[in-house]
Amino acid sequence: MVPMEAGPKKVKIVTLGCAKNDVDSEEIAGVLQKSGYQVSVDAETDVTVVNTCGFLEASKQESIAAIRKAVAEKGVGRVIVAGCLSQRLGAELEKLAPGADAYVGVGQMGRFDEIVDGLGHTPLIDLSPPHHRWADVKTRARSGHPWSAYLKVSEGCDHRCTFCTIPSFRGAHQSKPLERILDEARQLTSTGAKELNLVAQDVTQYGYDLYREFSLPKLLRSLNEVEGVEWIRLLYFYPNRLTDEVIEAMAALDKVLEYIDIPLQHVHPDTLRRMKRPWDGERYLKLFERVRAAMPHAAIRTTFIVGFPGEDEGEFQALLDFVRDAKLDRVGAFTYSREPGTPAHEMPDQVPFRVKRERYDRLMRLQRSVSMQKNKGFLGRTLDVLIEEKTQNGGRGRSYRDAPEIDGTVEVGGAAEPGSIVKIQVTGFTEHDLSGTVA
Repeated sequence: MVPMEAGPKKVKIVTLGCAKNDVDSEEIAGVLQKSGYQVSVDAETDVTVVNTCGFLEASKQESIAAIRKAVAEKGVGRVIVAGCLSQRLGAELEKLAPGADAYVGVGQMGRFDEIVDGLGHTPLIDLSPPHHRWADVKTRARSGHPWSAYLKVSEGCDHRCTFCTIPSFRGAHQSKPLERILDEARQLTSTGAKELNLVAQDVTQYGYDLYREFSLPKLLRSLNEVEGVEWIRLLYFYPNRLTDEVIEAMAALDKVLEYIDIPLQHVHPDTLRRMKRPWDGERYLKLFERVRAAMPHAAIRTTFIVGFPGEDEGEFQALLDFVRDAKLDRVGAFTYSREPGTPAHEMPDQVPFRVKRERYDRLMRLQRSVSMQKNKGFLGRTLDVLIEEKTQNGGRGRSYRDAPEIDGTVEVGGAAEPGSIVKIQVTGFTEHDLSGTVA
């Protein structure tokens, strides 16, 4: 083993992928800071950590490029490859992107000091099955805006959607204990967080593995009592677990935002059956009726996959009809990505790329008109807006309808300081965004 040189050390963390990876990187940074390392953005550092994403082929290629770049620039420093792509590809990643000093999988944040200090002449490969070691609450090093933070409430996923790679490298669903979440929420608010974005692969499954009951309502009631929290946002719901109890808790708790991000993936029953997803479009519409009955102004967002194997024109038309009828606030879409190791990869009737792209364009054109009408309906209404940056005429921020880095923004005219929540009257709109003046 070759020990790291004595004296202050710099570490740079390159984060790819989703918000869950952002949290992992903040925990890695905090663990290393506690051990005497200085987090830096300098080109030359003693250690570079590349926290990879392995969800889709495009993210795989992006991660491999980032690893090769880090290795090419490391000089006498060290490179550690971490996260989802390491876990997904295993030893194969060392062949695709050689030259790093360590390849470690997911769930290792709490012991990153040991990993760095244990680097030797030969690459360290630690790709044991995922078992998430939650890092100490106070060691997380915040990044980004202080007033908004992600709070991971669970890891992994127990669903077996035929297109998805996540369970293969994130492992089975594992909830974070309730008291630990509350401690983390208090710690985040003590560092300035007003908005907590609860994030999980399936937030509706929270607690079942620990308490033998779906505990999301209990978690929300507990977080609603945390001093300093003003907004609680949930990402992401699973359709058949968005129960009346969850809906009622959201409607009753003043800090919980009326925001539903519920990836449906499709609506035709045959497509959903091939995806191993629940229900169908008719039941989804009835679910949204229940949501809107309890929360008339609820913002509902979903994502769809177009061009899934076997999707014919009739199945796609059902998706278009649903988008027209559901009148959702936000819709994102992906063309199906054929991922090795998933059941869908081997399915017959793969849809040609040009057909997938054409269907994607048709879907998004339709949703644009829906979004315009939804936003037009906010004219004259009053909204609370969390200001995130100053502009020449005031500020720019987000309302309850806008998750960070996902949805639209609100342009605010008038006095608006970053980090403040101001009340505005809506005076304008575009397809994605609103504008208004301080009320």
